[in-house]
Amino acid sequence: MIIKENKNSSKDFNALDKAIRLYVRNISKSSRFEFDSDKITYLNFFENKLLLVHAIRHGLPYQLFNRIKELTPFLEDDWTEYLNISKKTLQRYSSDENHFFKSIHTEKIIEIAEVTIFGNKVFDSTEQFYLWLKTPSHALGNLKPLELLKDSYGKEMVMAELNRIEHGIFA
Repeated sequence: MIIKENKNSSKDFNALDKAIRLYVRNISKSSRFEFDSDKITYLNFFENKLLLVHAIRHGLPYQLFNRIKELTPFLEDDWTEYLNISKKTLQRYSSDENHFFKSIHTEKIIEIAEVTIFGNKVFDSTEQFYLWLKTPSHALGNLKPLELLKDSYGKEMVMAELNRIEHGIFA
């Protein structure tokens, strides 16, 4: 896997924040729970677990996924592997402006986004984070953290290891 160039500008986050607010408004309209969408940003979206539950059940629109995808170090091939769908299917979704991912795919997209946000925080750069993801880790059974992102338990192991790194605890 080759790292893609990632330019996380404030313009990218502003557009994503706006898209997240619109998405949360739509979730509020279709559920019995109300969320203050005016204060939601991409980064704090992941802090409200009840909102995430509703987002997963509602499904994620492809346009929002595409914005999230642009802020991660992962290529389309990585995403097809994580979502367990073919490249052709993902391309078909991209051509349907009204496509919403199923709950199972939405949950995985949210998990990968959470890992990316935390990893970028711990390593201070997408490039350093991606390098760590591609490097076998003794603490993770000599597996590459990237390989563990395919399932929820693996994701939790990666998050726990990132937490240890953040606090200076090395195995």
